[in-house]
Amino acid sequence: MTNVTIIGDNFMLSDMFEAKLKDAVKAGAFTIRKHTFNWPGEPLVHGHTTPGMDGLKEYFGDDDQVVELVGDSEIMITHLAPLSKGMLAQLPNLKMVAVSRGGPVNIDLQACRDRDVLVVNTPGRNASAVAEFTIGAILTQTRNIRASHEELRRGVWSDKYYRADTAGRELCEMTVGVVGYGAIGRLVTRLLSAFGCKIQVHDPYATLSADDLAYGVEMVSWEDLLSQCDIVSLHPRVTPETKGMMDAPAFARMKSDALLVNTTRGSLCDDDAMINALKTGGIGGAVIDTFTTEPLPQNHPLTSLPNVTLTSHIAGASVRTVAYAAEQTAEEVRRYLAGELPINPQ
Repeated sequence: MTNVTIIGDNFMLSDMFEAKLKDAVKAGAFTIRKHTFNWPGEPLVHGHTTPGMDGLKEYFGDDDQVVELVGDSEIMITHLAPLSKGMLAQLPNLKMVAVSRGGPVNIDLQACRDRDVLVVNTPGRNASAVAEFTIGAILTQTRNIRASHEELRRGVWSDKYYRADTAGRELCEMTVGVVGYGAIGRLVTRLLSAFGCKIQVHDPYATLSADDLAYGVEMVSWEDLLSQCDIVSLHPRVTPETKGMMDAPAFARMKSDALLVNTTRGSLCDDDAMINALKTGGIGGAVIDTFTTEPLPQNHPLTSLPNVTLTSHIAGASVRTVAYAAEQTAEEVRRYLAGELPINPQ
């Protein structure tokens, strides 16, 4: 019998993890203990704020509690539970950690490698959800959906969105820039292609496929994408190279009526530079789903800007994401128990 601890939350449900695991692995091969964290009801923690948890990002759960929950388990399945070097030292039986997120930033990967603990993740789990949300975000802003809705809620039937000088623009007449060409960026371009818009991509680590070229996707420099695109949609991972990439010089290169869409991470943008560009007409507007500080503080300057649509980090939140990530996790556990190579080792 292999002992498995499942630590879920109110998004990645413990019951879903268990159901998919039982579908994938023969009954009787393991015992399960489960726990559910109160996330997203409570905010995430960053490792630099807690002694002994340096290097961990975006995790949820007290280290002592997690150690107690895992106990003598050989396998831990989780979404957000932390695992630090100090915690690992208290879990001698732990041999595998399955993390149902694209980047397992809640796990000390080097410490796991040093102790021969296998870590797997679920890249692309929410790619479809984020790509669809991105298209919806673009249309909400470019076709004045959010602005008209807000006026109607105030009892105003405005004619300005049917005037030639203030009506929305169609995607087929615009150039859209996709920054970061991983799973999400590629799906976004596929969805955009149906609208007939011109698509430009910037990613120094990606190459265009034959299908990309057939769709008319063009790889361009960072400077050209900023200056030529009517919409700039951000999809890169946060690295030292990309952190703060949307700074004052970047906003200065953009068209004055351009739209910025950020469904990735708030730290890609310099907040002061972005707010200044939105206030002064440096760019036309923005749709922002992720923020440097979350939850977004009350009375944050972004909340008072009329040319901004804000959402509470929900781009990747879909029912399919939960099921798909649990299926990927269960398959990794099945492979581990069967002595097969993992699909997504870290």
